[in-house]
Amino acid sequence: MAKRGGFPGGGMPGNMANLMKQAQKMQKQMEEQAKEMEEKSFTATAGGGAVEVTVSGKKEVQKVKLQEEVVDPDDVEMLEDLIMAAVNEALRQVDEANTSAMSKLTGGLGGMPGMF
Repeated sequence: MAKRGGFPGGGMPGNMANLMKQAQKMQKQMEEQAKEMEEKSFTATAGGGAVEVTVSGKKEVQKVKLQEEVVDPDDVEMLEDLIMAAVNEALRQVDEANTSAMSKLTGGLGGMPGMF
C-alpha cells in the first residue's frame, strides 16, 4: 500500500523544519528592520538648498524649511515645484534605504518565487 503524504526519502521533514526556523528568523529581522526604518529621517533639498524637506521612514513629512528668497508671491508655481521635487527625493531615499536593508536580509535566498 502506498504511503499518503509525507516526503520521499525521509530526509525532508528535517529540512522543512530548518527552513521554517530560517523563515521565522528572517521575519523577525524584517520586523526589526521596519521598526528601525520608522525611526529614521531622510532629508532632501531642491533649488540649490532653497527648499529642504525631511520625511520619516514611515513616509510622513516631518519638516519643510524654505529660504526667504524662494517665497515669491509672483511665482508660487516655482515654490510648489521645488517642494514637490524635495519631497519626492526624500521619499525616494526612504525607498532606497528600505530596498537596501531588505536585500541584506534576503540576499541569501536568491529570489525564491512567490516568497518575496
